[in-house]
Amino acid sequence: MPWRIHPEGRPLALGAALAASVLAALGFKRAAQGAAAAGLAAAYFFRDPDRRPPWPQAAVVAPADGKVVLVRQEPEPLWVGGEAWRIGIFMSVFDVHINRAPVAARVVRLHHQPGEFLPAQRDEAVARNERRFYCLEREDGQRLLVVQVAGLIARRTVPFVQPGEAVGRGQRLGLIRFGSRVEVFLPATARPLVAPGHRVRAGETPIAWWP
Repeated sequence: MPWRIHPEGRPLALGAALAASVLAALGFKRAAQGAAAAGLAAAYFFRDPDRRPPWPQAAVVAPADGKVVLVRQEPEPLWVGGEAWRIGIFMSVFDVHINRAPVAARVVRLHHQPGEFLPAQRDEAVARNERRFYCLEREDGQRLLVVQVAGLIARRTVPFVQPGEAVGRGQRLGLIRFGSRVEVFLPATARPLVAPGHRVRAGETPIAWWP
């Protein structure tokens, strides 16, 4: 297999494989095929490929695989503290769901906000849906915000980091189960390099230039 399965998905994939084996041994061929298909689907969804961020460090990399659905400037007073570039990326169920740090930074705060489960493609989902905030700060004191947004199907965000932890650019931050959206808020001094409709890969595709 060209990619590993993240530990979050291994119980699902292995459980389905075990069920398929038992059902096949009992003679339930069709049910065994269904269980095997479910196991393969779980393995595919929770795939965790390695990614290599590009050089130089001023290139902000995408935090998620998927399609850019929003690029605009607006106030972000809670963490960035002023005008910010907001870049939204929608992940389908077919995209890799491991989310990554856009820059090298320190995790200052994590915050989980309960909410609704509107379709993640809708702009208002970012304000109304369940979401998790990653408040990050670079060595020079500049701040950015990464937000995992739950969706109609995605009902759970899973962080891999804790406050106080230093993360490298492209390092795994967390995941969302099963298909949703990730938002990045960068200071207005950053320069976006993507537009709505662009496809991006987490940890590899430059989405902004931020010296």
